[in-house]
Amino acid sequence: MLILSLSGCKKTKPTIGEKLHFTNDIVCPYTPVKNQGRSNSCWIYAMLATIESEHILRGDSVHLSPQYVIYQQLKDQAVKRYLSQSRIAYSDRGVMPMLLQLIDKHGLMPYDSFHSQANFIVTRRKMYRVVDECVARRTGLKEMEKKVDDLLQNEIAPVPPHVYMFGVEYTPTEFAHSVCLPDEYVAFTSYQHHDFNTYVDLEIPDNKTHSIFYNVTVNTLVNMVVNTLRQGHPVAWEGDISEPGFSFKRGVAQLGDDRYLCSQAERQKDFEQFRTTDDHCMELIGLAHDNHGHPYVICKNSWGTQNPYGGLMYMSLAYLRSKTVAVAINRMALDHAS
Repeated sequence: MLILSLSGCKKTKPTIGEKLHFTNDIVCPYTPVKNQGRSNSCWIYAMLATIESEHILRGDSVHLSPQYVIYQQLKDQAVKRYLSQSRIAYSDRGVMPMLLQLIDKHGLMPYDSFHSQANFIVTRRKMYRVVDECVARRTGLKEMEKKVDDLLQNEIAPVPPHVYMFGVEYTPTEFAHSVCLPDEYVAFTSYQHHDFNTYVDLEIPDNKTHSIFYNVTVNTLVNMVVNTLRQGHPVAWEGDISEPGFSFKRGVAQLGDDRYLCSQAERQKDFEQFRTTDDHCMELIGLAHDNHGHPYVICKNSWGTQNPYGGLMYMSLAYLRSKTVAVAINRMALDHAS
């Protein structure tokens, strides 16, 4: 297996900051790189990008709207803040399975039907002021929701009542279910404070809705990712980007020694001592190797296109093994990769 063959690698060790040259081995189809702008909604962008790639593989190109999902998330947060009497503030951070929950509840829209350049950080502050005024006046939910909806439609964009695709009219919920069913993706993690081969409620701050992850060994996790990519299917990834070797500017994510593969116990220690944190999400779209022969996964980021690879990044397999918190994979892709 690929992951095991690396442990005895005697090739030249690349150093952080060295100019590397990459050869792409496998690249699955993907939609244009987006820019999440001033938001922490990378989990929305990464999960939607993965869904988009899966549809291209089926011959059904879709370009989905992250802003519509953010809009609906804000509305949900307004209700929770109102009922908490302004005691609870919510961020726009989350984990990838939360995207699936949101689109199952609120539906989805194509990018062409609903997109915006709004500053969502500012919009959230304005929304909280509206909610807090409603709390002070004890307006009730119905009036509060109308005021919030008016604000969001003015700040972000008006929400169309229907989706039109290829001459067919859908509600947002019907469109969402035509694009992705609630159980179409499985989320995986790998930490030994839970039993392996069981579903777990992963205790990370952004898992606000107690999303469930299937816990496997790190060998299984990495091999699953590599085999899925090798079959030409994408993977949604979330993990730690706080390492010095993670550089969007250079388009590379490396560790100090990319020949060394961490153990399960070392992963656990880094997680428990908060050296591995859930910072960011991206879509994984392929496999590559550098000029030293070391393997990498190709990442589609959501920070725009201003880096050497047009917004893509190359993550070493050692970085993937050490710093992955979770991945999400389409069930059909899992069948193909097994």
